[in-house]
Amino acid sequence: MELSFESMETPALTKAQLAELLFEQIGLNKRESKDMIDAFFDLIADSLVEGEDVRISGFGNFQIRTKAPRPGRNPRTGEAIPIEARRVATFHASHKLKDQIQGDTN
Repeated sequence: MELSFESMETPALTKAQLAELLFEQIGLNKRESKDMIDAFFDLIADSLVEGEDVRISGFGNFQIRTKAPRPGRNPRTGEAIPIEARRVATFHASHKLKDQIQGDTN
């Protein structure tokens, strides 16, 4: 299935635009399309919050990484400020996605 992105005004792909594409190209009604997109991203977010990796074949991996506390600096004042430990989401593109971005469509 080929998706068309020609009608997008902004360079960012939004959840509303994804729902519109489902409506136009798959035939779901607008409410079903929005609910499906919301459920998809909720599932990804919930999995990451639980500490589970999310792997989307041919696209990439989302992972949660715990960053250690470290010293930081206020750029305005130069004052030293401790940065607390925190969890961050990371994304690593698959080789297939990297190849598509580079134009290699093998």
